[in-house]
Amino acid sequence: MSRKPVKPSSSHADAYERLLEFIDSGELPPGSRLRESGLAERLGTSRTPVREALRRLEAQGLVVHEPHRGVVVAELDYDQLGELYAVREVLEATAARLAARHASPEEVEILREMARSHEALVDDADALAQANKKFHRQITRASHNRYLNAMLETMRINLALLSGTTFTLAERRRAVAKEHREIVEAIAAGDEEAARKLAARHISNGYKARIALAARQ
Repeated sequence: MSRKPVKPSSSHADAYERLLEFIDSGELPPGSRLRESGLAERLGTSRTPVREALRRLEAQGLVVHEPHRGVVVAELDYDQLGELYAVREVLEATAARLAARHASPEEVEILREMARSHEALVDDADALAQANKKFHRQITRASHNRYLNAMLETMRINLALLSGTTFTLAERRRAVAKEHREIVEAIAAGDEEAARKLAARHISNGYKARIALAARQ
């Protein structure tokens, strides 16, 4: 008789979410060593939830075992970066196309408000980076496609391995608000092809900025 999968306890889920947040925010950058005892103390929990969280992160490719170092936050190499953005461009473009078909007037207005707010954040790289993530999630929600939502959520987990933010580049901060506004207006007009093309170009521009950022390090 087959067994039902065991649902992780809330403490295990909390440890996973906290560690994922640390990786995503850069508190645990790529290459960071992850000791169970130190993480348990930091999270105020026992080592068991931390161990389970690390196993889950390893299954997702976010942490790896390295000889003589133990468990560390994974690092994306140059080719992996290109592969990640190639898939992201397709998925984000599809989300924008479906949002142009399915978004309600209320969802469009929320996207407009978000895009307008980004213009006031051009001098705050960290705030703009957080706002950008919320903007892309809202477009995905407005696509009303649960399978696309699941794929993009997995994609965003992997994006946590990108060190820093492209919004440290002043030229990228200035461009992103305009790009967001154009995408929203295409969605509002119900122009699926324009929304797809603009979203694809937006991600492509982000990839170019990511390469430029890496070249400066």
